[in-house]
Amino acid sequence: MSLLAQATSRPEILSLLHQQALDATGGRCSLLLELSPRTGMLHATSGYQLDELRTDPWMLTDGERSLVSGVLGRRAATWVSDLDRQMPELRWRLGTPGALLVPLTERLRHIGLLAIGFHAAKPLQLHDEATTGVAEAFVATLEVFRLRRREELRNDTRELLDAFVAHLSATFNMAEGLDAFCHGAKVLFGADRMSVWLHDRHARQLMLLASSDREHLAHAPRLPADDPLTPASAAMRHVRAEFHPAQADLATVTLTIPLRGRRRALGTLVLDGVRVEIGGELDLLDRADELGGELSGAIENMQLLTDAMRTRREREHPRDLAGYLVVVSDAGGRVVHANEAFADRLERTPDELIDRPVGDCVGPELAAWIETPGGTGVRQEGRAPEVREVVDPVLKGPLLVSVAALLNRDRESVGRVLVARDLAPQSKLEAEREEQRHRLTQSEKLVALGQFIAGIAHELNNPLQGVLGHIELLRTTGAFPKHLDGEVQTIYREAERAAKIVHNLLVFAGSGRLSRRSVSLNGVLQKVVALRRAACRAQGIEVVRHYDRTVPRVQSDPLLLHQVFLNMVMNAEQAIVAAGRPGRIEIASTASRAGDRIVATVRDTGDGIPPDALSRIFEPFYTTKEVGKGTGLGLAIVYGIVQEHGGHISASNHPDGGAIFRVELPIRPTS
Repeated sequence: MSLLAQATSRPEILSLLHQQALDATGGRCSLLLELSPRTGMLHATSGYQLDELRTDPWMLTDGERSLVSGVLGRRAATWVSDLDRQMPELRWRLGTPGALLVPLTERLRHIGLLAIGFHAAKPLQLHDEATTGVAEAFVATLEVFRLRRREELRNDTRELLDAFVAHLSATFNMAEGLDAFCHGAKVLFGADRMSVWLHDRHARQLMLLASSDREHLAHAPRLPADDPLTPASAAMRHVRAEFHPAQADLATVTLTIPLRGRRRALGTLVLDGVRVEIGGELDLLDRADELGGELSGAIENMQLLTDAMRTRREREHPRDLAGYLVVVSDAGGRVVHANEAFADRLERTPDELIDRPVGDCVGPELAAWIETPGGTGVRQEGRAPEVREVVDPVLKGPLLVSVAALLNRDRESVGRVLVARDLAPQSKLEAEREEQRHRLTQSEKLVALGQFIAGIAHELNNPLQGVLGHIELLRTTGAFPKHLDGEVQTIYREAERAAKIVHNLLVFAGSGRLSRRSVSLNGVLQKVVALRRAACRAQGIEVVRHYDRTVPRVQSDPLLLHQVFLNMVMNAEQAIVAAGRPGRIEIASTASRAGDRIVATVRDTGDGIPPDALSRIFEPFYTTKEVGKGTGLGLAIVYGIVQEHGGHISASNHPDGGAIFRVELPIRPTS
């Protein structure tokens, strides 16, 4: 351990450990095999008393893989007497007929194996303490040098980012800064080529902005942003850095690093021909993620400033930055310039803001962020400016804000630039798009369900009509004895009810027509309550009604409308019973403010709808009930019936607890 603390050469320490391993076990030679987490292969990284050290990966057969897995799983040295039969590849590498396999593990991580070759049979005097000590010495050495390498890589990554940000702050030329960055990253990661691809949202393409290979950059290629087969395009939508095997070359890989901003994907870093050190794969990916995160912040901030300045140059009117709020302050934090958009938010003119403290022009959260000495909001030497989303009460809205320092030629801070973009229009548009996508998905599922139901209903309708016709014929001809009249009447009534259900399914599926007539919504609700009154009383459920007696009648199919509210009331009952306590169902009806619709609500005092189920509650075959207690079709059919009436149904959780369903129906048919 003393030698390890002072050593700077890994081969030197490993050579001593190999000698100690042979002294402790009496072996002839030894071979260190490290396990690659990326490929699952074993790689020979050092040896002792070998005729030749082969460093190519060991392609394990099924039998060899099973044996190695057993050794690593037992975490105990294993003697293999017949390498020719059990591990011919290891026999060739060691040059001995037998070997002692010592597992190298650290907590739950498998590092590799130490193979000690023997010419004779298994040594008679071999203690577990000896092999355990050998294993611990190798593991400690490998881990120390791995941690040293990780720290070196971390420091080199930080220096590379510092140089890039410093260049960016001095020149405001992102392409030139990225070009120098590519050359540094290529050396840092031991790659053949490094390239930066940025996303052109309007063209839906990836554009090569910088590369360490000038010939590659000269062609200025573009890639489709949605191409799943291109590593740069596919990686842009991922969260973490990833390895991609190079074609016909296991020694090198392609490393892709996604560049992700606060709200969208920015592009991808691609390193081709990366030579990965065995055991260092995970550390390399961590450093790659750190590099991508820091670079993303710098690029997004520069794009924000570039867009604002481009807009200002392209327009002559001082309101050129209508989409951005821009204010410039001096070293003392007082305003020296503000654009019209910023001043309008404060209901002032730009001239009225001159010489006022910036902290008085923004909300307390934003003021504390940008005014803290050395705070994260202002670019420090070698650090990328941070971009933050803020809901500011003074500037009235959600904003994407970036603050950068203004530097003089001596690289001293002489002021700050605050650039903010209003996120309200974008957030509203995204919410509307999400709602439209949800409605479209729901409609598509209902169409598919309707087609399925229509096929079944048509097949059932023909035999049901045959049953009804023959029973009616037998009744009129007196074929049944008198004492069976009651049973025959029951059969006919139930068959007729089944036929009505099939008819309703056809209506839901769009294969039938609604039997519209003037219907009192309050009357339908009253019949549903009367039908479920006894069941509610037995379960300790109170039913409270709030009917507006002035609501007009609607043109509707009373049977289907009855089915809608019966399903909703029964769902409310089940929710209260599941909560395990007495509850209440509130049923209300009223007219909409515009007077063209009537609104009915059914609320229960159960446990409410789980958040993950709210968006799917009307999907066909989706249910939160136990297996065998629900088909997932009830609310889907309710949704379809309401849609067929030209209405709208929604579900939510009530602020006071429980769920509430809201049905809106047009007073007059929409078509």
